[in-house]
Parts: sequence; C-alpha cells; structure tokens
Amino acid sequence: MSAPLSTPNALPAARFFVLIPSAGVGARALQPGAPALPKQYQLLCGQPLLLHTVQAFEALGDLISGLALVVAPTDTFIDGLLRGRDLQVLRCGGASRADSVRQGLQAWRQQPGGPGPDDWVLVHDAARCLIEPEQVRSLIERCRGDAVGGLLALPLPDTLKGERDGRVEQTLERAGKWLAQTPQMFRLGALEQALHLAQAQGLTVTDEASAMEAQGLAPLLVTGSAQNFKVTYPQDFRLAQAVLSSRQTPPQDANA
Repeated sequence: MSAPLSTPNALPAARFFVLIPSAGVGARALQPGAPALPKQYQLLCGQPLLLHTVQAFEALGDLISGLALVVAPTDTFIDGLLRGRDLQVLRCGGASRADSVRQGLQAWRQQPGGPGPDDWVLVHDAARCLIEPEQVRSLIERCRGDAVGGLLALPLPDTLKGERDGRVEQTLERAGKWLAQTPQMFRLGALEQALHLAQAQGLTVTDEASAMEAQGLAPLLVTGSAQNFKVTYPQDFRLAQAVLSSRQTPPQDANA
C-alpha cells in the first residue's frame, strides 16, 4: 500500500488553470433527429454546447492563467470551432475520464507557459455548460489557501434508495451526503500523483476528488448550484436551453 500523499505546511503562491476533458462521445445524450455528434458538439441555443462551457471560464479574465481542452486524438469536430480563442487543445484523450485528465495534465505541463506542479488546476466537465463565473470564483476563494483543494457539490436533497433487481432494497441515510459537481480544484503535482497511484493500484476513480481521497486526503466541499448539472440525456438539452434562455432575458421592471 502506498503511503498517503504528504500535506505541505507552507504553500507557495500559485496560478489558476482550467482543464476541460472533452474526449467522450456521450451516446446517452443523442437527441432524436439530431446529427450523430458527440454531445459536447451538439447545438444548444444556437452554438455547440462546449462553447457555453468555454465562455463561462473566459469570462473570468486574468484570474485564469490558462485554459485547455483534452480531446480524442481522432477528434475532427474541434477543428476550427475554437479558432481565435486563447486556449490549448490537447489531443491525448483516453478511454476514461481519469485517463484523459492524467494524460492531459502530463501533456499540458510540458507546454511553454503551462502549469507547474504547485499551480492549481480546476478540472471541469465539458457537459456542465451552465456553470457560472461566480461559482468558479467562490471555489477558488474557498480553496486557494487550503492544503488539499476541493470541489463544488450540493448536499443531497432527496431520499436515497438502494436497489436490487429493479426494486428498492433499502432507504439510505442522506445526512452528510453530497452530489459531486465540477470544477474540482487541486494542485497539479498532487493531482497527477494521485491519478498515477490510482492507476497503479487498479482503482476506479470517477472524478479527481476520489483519486485524492484514495490517497488519504479530504477535499473541501464548496456549495455549488442545482443549475450546474451535467447534460447527460436528451431531455437535459431542453432544460439547459430553458436555463440559458432565462439568463439572456432581461428582468421585468416591476414598476412598468
């Protein structure tokens, strides 16, 4: 068993980078009658879903020192889509999210001006296109002085059931349980090490926080928003479109 990652006593000043894994296909999100595109390239309010995600981080301006997308080596949809934007496209996506993030971090830190081991990296799902800049700012402010890092999440609001063969097996205690969201923010060196150790140990990690947890660390939970959901199914596009449309509609003057 590998020793847990050490927690530094004094943390150096660091920059903030955003990594967006975008190498999946998202077959569950295919809309009836829509072109057979990966979900991150399907249109939402007139532009590819991925662009909404990218624009949310671009709105943070100089707070973010760099933005990178991890795409599949064979991805041709990205060509031309992001022309003129100041970001990196890393064509090293893997078979799983953890593979894409691990390989993306390794490739990015080798790029001129890329993040170093003590810089913070915020990993965000491409399909969480409703993230708002203020939610990202809140995560950064809460985590920038933390020795581990953290993630946006929501306390579980609903009754939780355990299932067996399609039937309820038990009702689970929901107190103290949270729904993990993204971004998830950790120091590049610590996160890369945790992902490599998880791979070597044969562990299945479904997000960056679980890789850190597997090494004995406890990420900070920062309350997010119910609107920061992951577009997964065809009906999610309709809900995401309604949310985006509501944000673009100017508020009514109560005295009009």
